[in-house]
Amino acid sequence: MKDLFSKKGDHLAAYLFLAPFLMIYGMFMVYPIIKGMKISLSEWKFGLDPEFVGLKNYKTMLSDGYFWEALGNTLYFVLISTPVLIILGLLVALIVNSGLKGTVFLRAGFFLPFILSISVMASIWVFIFQPYTGLMNSILQKFGVQQEIFWLNEPNLAWMSILIATVWWTLGFNMVLFLAGLQEIPKEHYEAAQIDGAGPVRTFFSITLPSLKNVILLIVVLQTINSFKLFGQPYLMTEGGPGSSTRPLVQYIYEKGFVEQDMGVASSMSYVLFAITILVAIIQFKFFTGKQE
Repeated sequence: MKDLFSKKGDHLAAYLFLAPFLMIYGMFMVYPIIKGMKISLSEWKFGLDPEFVGLKNYKTMLSDGYFWEALGNTLYFVLISTPVLIILGLLVALIVNSGLKGTVFLRAGFFLPFILSISVMASIWVFIFQPYTGLMNSILQKFGVQQEIFWLNEPNLAWMSILIATVWWTLGFNMVLFLAGLQEIPKEHYEAAQIDGAGPVRTFFSITLPSLKNVILLIVVLQTINSFKLFGQPYLMTEGGPGSSTRPLVQYIYEKGFVEQDMGVASSMSYVLFAITILVAIIQFKFFTGKQE
C-alpha cells in the first residue's frame, strides 16, 4: 500500500512539472489547430463575425487554378531540393569527418549560413543574381560569357537561383546531423573492412550507408517538411514571379488570407498542405522501415 501511494505521488509530481508546458503547448499549438479547422469551415474576414459554410471553402479551393499551380510549384521544389540537400549534406559530412587539415574551418564555414535570418540570406543572393551589377554575372563575364543572364526573371533560372540560395543556407544543418551519425559508427567496423581488403567504395556502401539509415530517415523527413513550407526564399527573391511561376503554396495561402482577407479559403488550403505533408512523411517512414526489415 505504501508503494502504491508512493507511485501516485511520483505521478502527481510528474504531472505538476509537466503542467506549465502542457498549458503553453495547448494554448499555442492545440487551440490554433482546432480554431483553424473551425475557420476553414466558415466564411470570415477581419472585423466580421465568422459564418459557417461547411465545405464551401474546400470546393472553392479545388476549383481555384492558382491553388493547383502553387501546389505544383511546391511539389516541384520538394522534388528538386530534397535529393540535392541530402546528397550534398552527406558528401560535406564525409569530407569534414575525414580528418583532413582545415576541417574545423570547413565545418564552421558550412554551418555559419544557417544562423542567418531569411531576410539577410535573401538579400545576399538577390545581390549575387542581379543582371547587370550582380556577382554571378561578373564572374561569368570573366570566363567569356558576355550575355547578361536574368537569373530571377526566367522561371527555370529563378527556380535554380532559389535552390542555390536554399542549399547555401540550409546545407550546414544536414551536415551536422550526418556528421553526428558518422561519428557514432564504431571504428572497429572500418578496421575489419580494411583487413578484409574492402576498398573505399565497398566500405561506404557496406558499412557507412547502412549505419546511417536512421539518420537518413530523419533528414529526409525533416527536409521534406521544410521544403513543403517554402515561403521566404521566393517571396523575398522573386516575389513568386515571373508571374506566379515560383509562387509556392504557403505564399499563396499568405496572400489569400492576409492580402485578400479570405481566411476561410486560406485555412482550408493550410489543412490540405498539412495533410499532404503528413501523408508524404508516413510514406517515407514506411519505405525506410520496410527497407530496414
